[in-house]
Amino acid sequence: MPTVCEIEQALFDVAPRDRAMEWDNVGHLLGNPEQRVNRCMVALDITHAVAEEAIAAGCQLIVSHHPIMNCKWVQVQTVRDDTFQGSLLTRLLRANVSAICMHTNLDVAEGGVNDVLAQTLGILEPEGFTGEGVGRCGWRAEPAPLEEFVRFVSKALGCNGVRYAGGGKPVHRVAVGGGACGEFEDAAIAAGCDTFVTSDLSYHQFVDARAKGINLVDAGHFPTEDPICEKIVEYLAGRFPELQIQKSASHREAIQYYVEGD
Repeated sequence: MPTVCEIEQALFDVAPRDRAMEWDNVGHLLGNPEQRVNRCMVALDITHAVAEEAIAAGCQLIVSHHPIMNCKWVQVQTVRDDTFQGSLLTRLLRANVSAICMHTNLDVAEGGVNDVLAQTLGILEPEGFTGEGVGRCGWRAEPAPLEEFVRFVSKALGCNGVRYAGGGKPVHRVAVGGGACGEFEDAAIAAGCDTFVTSDLSYHQFVDARAKGINLVDAGHFPTEDPICEKIVEYLAGRFPELQIQKSASHREAIQYYVEGD
């Protein structure tokens, strides 16, 4: 059976550590690097529910996209049972479950988060459009009305709801950014895109969409990134045929939508 360290290296082979952004925290973040792994779980996030699911399944390792600790949105200063983050970390450590996290390095990797998102949305010959290597853009086979494309995105990504604003153009040249990539809206426009699919867009971006001439589709953070999990499962199964590996069944979109009827 492979060790945690060997699995980490296999993941770095496709998403090198040095491609991660400076503020990010990637790689083996929790547990014993020499621990043998016969069962592994893959999830977008390591939540309390995912931890309990992995422990119940007898997993020695969880591989996630979002870092479990020491990232810019959760600065871990203490590890205590009476804190939300601390109780998660101690639960995993006491159960001898390690964690490997591949984040912004997997966003920019060939075949990573953004390539998978582009493929899922039927974008042909995707290419980068930002200096950071985040996001992909390309052409849809045929132009489509925005509302038709939004319905397609919602179904393809399994969204609970989609926020969007029209830029006054049909959908033909599309940029995608898995997760929170709203900062790259202007780069998408500069790349000649009429549509940008990402998540976590601001109110003012929607307000200004028509004036800027770009369709904005906010399909949600989880739906735009979760497709990479199946690819991680496939990749690790190919590299380590003896490894029993599964995608989390408990982790799903957390945001619900209420829409007032007519």
